Amino acid sequence: MSSLLNSAVFPGNQGGPLEHIIAAKAVAFKEALSDDFLHYMVQVKKNAQTLASALIDKGFNIISDGTDNHMMLIDLRNKGITGKDAEELLGKIDITVNKNMVPFDDQSPFITSGIRIGTAAVTTRGLKEDQMSLISQYISDAITNKDDESKLKSIKEQINLMMSTYSLFQL
Repeated sequence: MSSLLNSAVFPGNQGGPLEHIIAAKAVAFKEALSDDFLHYMVQVKKNAQTLASALIDKGFNIISDGTDNHMMLIDLRNKGITGKDAEELLGKIDITVNKNMVPFDDQSPFITSGIRIGTAAVTTRGLKEDQMSLISQYISDAITNKDDESKLKSIKEQINLMMSTYSLFQL
C-alpha cells in the first residue's frame, strides 16, 4: 500500500523534490482556502455562464449548451469558420481564445472546428457580467465581418477602449 501512495505523491503531484515548487504549491493552496478566492471563483463562474448564454443567443453552438465552470467549448461549424481561423481572427482584435477540437470534429487537430474560451483572466482584471455581453457581441461581430478589415479595426478599438479602464496588474 505504501508504494501506491508514494507513487501517487511522487512524481504525480509533487513532480520532484524541488523546494521552490513545493513552496509555490503551498502558497497556491493557502490562497485557494481564502474567502477572497471563493468570491473570485464565484464571479469567474457567473462570467462564464453569462458569456455562454449571450453567445448562444447569438447563434453559437456551445458544447453542453452552456457551462458549469470557468470555460466553454464552442463548435463553429455553423459559423463557417475553423477554430484555427477564429483563433487568429480574434487574436487580431485582442481577444485570446484557443482552437480546440469538438465532438465528432471533421477537421484535423491542427485546424479544428471549435474554440475554447475561459473567463478567469478577464475576471481577474475586474470584468463582470455586463462586460461579458459586450465580449459576446465583439466575438460575433468579428466572425460575421471576418473579411472586413475596417470593421475589425473598429472592434479592436472598442475592445481596447473598454479594457483601458481595467488594469492588467493589481498594485
